[in-house]
Amino acid sequence: MLDAALECVLAVGVRRTTLSDVARTAGVSRMTLYRRFPDVRGMLSGLITREFGKLLGAATEAAKSEETARGQLVVASVQMLRSLATDPLMHAVIERDAEMLLPYIFERVGTSQRMTEEYLYAQLAAGHADGSIRPAELKVQARTFFLMLQPYVFTIRPSTSDLALEDLLAELGRMLDAVLRP
Repeated sequence: MLDAALECVLAVGVRRTTLSDVARTAGVSRMTLYRRFPDVRGMLSGLITREFGKLLGAATEAAKSEETARGQLVVASVQMLRSLATDPLMHAVIERDAEMLLPYIFERVGTSQRMTEEYLYAQLAAGHADGSIRPAELKVQARTFFLMLQPYVFTIRPSTSDLALEDLLAELGRMLDAVLRP
C-alpha cells in the first residue's frame, strides 16, 4: 500500500493524493486502506518514515568503512543529505507541498526527526567511547547536531542553483568533522 502511495505522490503530489487513488493503485478496497491508515496524512507520514528509514540505513552502510565513530557520523550525515537532495519523494514534497513540512519545523518533532536524533545520539556515544568525538552532554550534543543538519534538508536544492551540491557537501563534511573533533 505504501508503494502505491509513493506512486501516487510522485505522480500528482501530496495534496492531490487521495486514499481512493492509493487503494485503486494498490488494487485493494478503500476499506482495507482505511483499516491500516485513518487518513491521507497518516498514510503519508508512514510513507515518509519508511523512505527516510531506507535512506538512513543506506547512509549508515556507506559510512561503515570509516575507522572512527566521528568519521562514520560525518560520512553518514553528508551521504544522508546527498540522498535527500536527490530523493524523488522528498523532491515531490518540497517542490509541490512544502507547507506540509512546516509543522515539523515549527511545531513538533516527527518520527523521522526522532529516528535521526536517536541515530545521532548512538553515533555520538560511540564517538565518546572511542575518543574520536569531544565529550559533551549527549542529549544536548545530539539535538545541537540535529539542528545544524535540519536546514540542509529543506534548503539544499535551492542552494545548489549556483553552487555544486558536492562542493557544499564537502564543505559541510569538513565543518562537521571540526565541530566534533576532540
